[in-house]
Amino acid sequence: MASLPSLPSSILIIGSGVFGLSTARALATRPSFKNTRITLLDRSPFPSIDGSSVDTSRIIRADYSDPAYAALAASAQEFWRQQGDSDLGGQERYSECGLVLVADKGKQGEKYVRESLENVRKLSGSQSEGTIRELKTRNDINEAVGTGGGSGDWGYINPQSGWADAEEGMKYLRQKAESTGRITFLTGEVTSLHFSPNNRRVLGAKLKDSTSLSADLVILATGAWTPSLIDLRGRATATGQVLCYLSITAAEQERFAKMPVLLNMSTGLFIIPPSNRILKVARHSYGYSNPISIPNPDSEGEGKIEVSIPRTARDDPNLWVPEEGERACRQALREMIPELGERPFVKSKICWYTDTPEGDFLICYHPRYEGLFLATGGSGHGYKFLPVIGERIVDCVEGRCPVEFKSKWAWREERVESVVTEDGSRGGRPGLVLDEELRKGAKL
Repeated sequence: MASLPSLPSSILIIGSGVFGLSTARALATRPSFKNTRITLLDRSPFPSIDGSSVDTSRIIRADYSDPAYAALAASAQEFWRQQGDSDLGGQERYSECGLVLVADKGKQGEKYVRESLENVRKLSGSQSEGTIRELKTRNDINEAVGTGGGSGDWGYINPQSGWADAEEGMKYLRQKAESTGRITFLTGEVTSLHFSPNNRRVLGAKLKDSTSLSADLVILATGAWTPSLIDLRGRATATGQVLCYLSITAAEQERFAKMPVLLNMSTGLFIIPPSNRILKVARHSYGYSNPISIPNPDSEGEGKIEVSIPRTARDDPNLWVPEEGERACRQALREMIPELGERPFVKSKICWYTDTPEGDFLICYHPRYEGLFLATGGSGHGYKFLPVIGERIVDCVEGRCPVEFKSKWAWREERVESVVTEDGSRGGRPGLVLDEELRKGAKL
């Protein structure tokens, strides 16, 4: 199915993260869906504590090696920069502190950073002169960061990027969605999709409490949980990413709040300015898999399949990142803010991405099942598009995918043997398995 054959009388959106919530709001405000009943279902009360959309902070940047994503992110930034109390970027939801994007020369990530520099310069035009500045040495990087440390040995600083309070941004979006008065919000865990007797159509979803919901169109916006509801092997997989947090003093909060975001595309390690006296150190990497054997979720799927499924603090309140990941964050802290290098981490989190082979989103109709639309594959870089991605998803629902994303967001007919995101932005080592790494050592 390339487009919607007729306007549905009802739409069920499963998943209330950035993709799902922004889609619900876009549907509710688009005239063509004025007679459509819209239901938004999530497994957890809002905001979901284990969703990738909810956290202390997310990087907001147009700094992409891919021109299409750079341009889309730049359009999102226009909304983030609006600072009135009733605007997305207001009430400290967005801080434009700048971004120092670096790499290690001759290693993975350098090409990404060089192409990103070219793209943001083009997007900024004359505004980039004297502001988006190349950092040719490690000393240049350290001086731009201003913390007494740094990372990488080449890069640039873009003062037109920054970071957002992720949870507050989601709360803002939820309020805007609720204010339409057209969306029914439900909490319930989906165990499977409900297929028609001939297995050609999705009719709705079956819930853990043995109830079911029906709709003319089901939109799966379930992020890293999507592979448990439809077979995405060879097309998308869930990977767990490392986040570590430390407490700082009020004086340190005031001083480090002025630093730019620092992201090393060769290692994937990054630091975002602190808020509420909490500093986050994290890694954008190949991540950990959590392979689980489950019944094939497709209607005609037989037997069991092995897929990576998130394991979060909701499953295990004592879950802590593996020693390997904490060690990497510790080294990054020592390098990036040396005076805090030995400060204990007080909290950690495994944030689950829905990775695709090239890091492209998966926003399209399922080719086999009528009535099923996919809005997933965020690949760890979806949050920044919060103010614009819902409109683009609804464009795709209507069969009008933006031309620059038509092939990028499409269903890939051929599966890859193993999904490893190779978009030039990942650090760490591929192939890490969560259980294996957890067994190697307890919390440091």
